[in-house]
Amino acid sequence: MRLRNIPGADAAVADSDYCIRQPELMKGSWNTAFCAPGPLHIEIGMGKGRFIMDMARLHPDINYLGIERYSSVLLRALQKMQEEPLQNLKFICMDAADLPDVFAPGEVDRIYLNFSDPWPKERHAKRRLTSRQFFARYDLILTGDGRLEFKTDNQDLFTFSLAEIPEAGWHIDASTRDLHRDAAINEGNVMTEYEEKFSSLGNPICKLIASR
Repeated sequence: MRLRNIPGADAAVADSDYCIRQPELMKGSWNTAFCAPGPLHIEIGMGKGRFIMDMARLHPDINYLGIERYSSVLLRALQKMQEEPLQNLKFICMDAADLPDVFAPGEVDRIYLNFSDPWPKERHAKRRLTSRQFFARYDLILTGDGRLEFKTDNQDLFTFSLAEIPEAGWHIDASTRDLHRDAAINEGNVMTEYEEKFSSLGNPICKLIASR
């Protein structure tokens, strides 16, 4: 996907009180970034922030971190936060490949991946956020009983993920290729902007939950 460069986005992200400027300095002490201690949930590739902001509103006892690589995308979430600040939500502008440099072992309780870039070319498979290379990173930061939740409308990426996760030494606790028709796994589901858009077009949404 071609991203539009927004003038001033880098500066706005760097200056925002809602963004952690040097996240590597918070490694091992993320609870101090929030008003109150609590479980830490992260969304990798948060886009414009709708999902994680909705989650933060619904679960004020949980601390949330939204991770987005592109400042031009993160800027929209910052604008939303200025309109409605949430004390249990912060953002980071960073590459997900650097997760082990930012979080200590067992510091993260849950990971959300929503409509991640499918990287369709086979030579780019290791860049997919559900590749075994990324699951090795998740293994370093997730609590022993932590879990990962992944949603996508891309059937090929979902098929890849179902095969790749066991190869990474994890197991799949639940999965569906039609989330909104699966009452059990859809219970309590919070939709993302993409999810609402794609499902309104009749595209089935896939979801899986994985743990070690």
